[in-house]
Amino acid sequence: MTEADTTTDTGTETGADGTDTAPDTPAHARRWVPLQGCENVRDLGGLPLRDGGRTRFGQLLRSARLHELTDSDVSFLTGEYGVRTVIDLRSPREVERDGPTPLERAGVRTEHLTVLPEGQRPIPRDDEDPKLFSYRGYLDHRPENMLAAVRLLTEPDAGPALVHCAAGKDRTGVFCALVADTVGVARDAVVHDYALSNERLEAVLRRGVGTEYEIDLADIDLYRCPPHVMTALLAELDTDGSGAGWLRRQGLPEEELHRLRARFVA
Repeated sequence: MTEADTTTDTGTETGADGTDTAPDTPAHARRWVPLQGCENVRDLGGLPLRDGGRTRFGQLLRSARLHELTDSDVSFLTGEYGVRTVIDLRSPREVERDGPTPLERAGVRTEHLTVLPEGQRPIPRDDEDPKLFSYRGYLDHRPENMLAAVRLLTEPDAGPALVHCAAGKDRTGVFCALVADTVGVARDAVVHDYALSNERLEAVLRRGVGTEYEIDLADIDLYRCPPHVMTALLAELDTDGSGAGWLRRQGLPEEELHRLRARFVA
């Protein structure tokens, strides 16, 4: 269905402090952004930090594909929310097939930065988790685009940004986990944010994520976001010294790293 392969683990985890990132709390509800033409839209604000405090609201939205946004959706995103930059992690084929999004047609800066490998995609070994293998591939095979996407968030005039892929859970999930870990979000909360896409998965799949993906809702468990996969990916990032270490190794200047943290941490 998406660039990631399948798994059947459907569990979720609560946040590091068991409050604002957990279901049925005010901050949990505040993170979801209701739009008419797009599901799985939420703010990366309100996440607990390892050293205390929380990430700021109004800096980054994450979402599924944007091609069915209504005029009122566009007005809200460009007006009330103030989105000024869109980061599109989909493949060139997806971008060409769907054409400009309503936000792009409205004049919002849109940067297309696929995180899928070029050419024939590698396949995992029989003993590897296919979803983890795919997620690792975004970092291993397209580090230049992952870095470029992060650097957009450090630009002083980037304004509130929105990052998306097809379903808003795999490519977008890895990108947001990288950003969240880098700015100091507690690990449990990073994992919980990733798994939160499970709450809107059925709605996303019913709307559709692109014509090249054949989806049967009877197989919905195959498309969920298993917490153990993100936990494993974050553990692999630790070999580079966490998300910040990975970005440094890719060439992110320390000044930009500070700007990224300042954007999300009050």
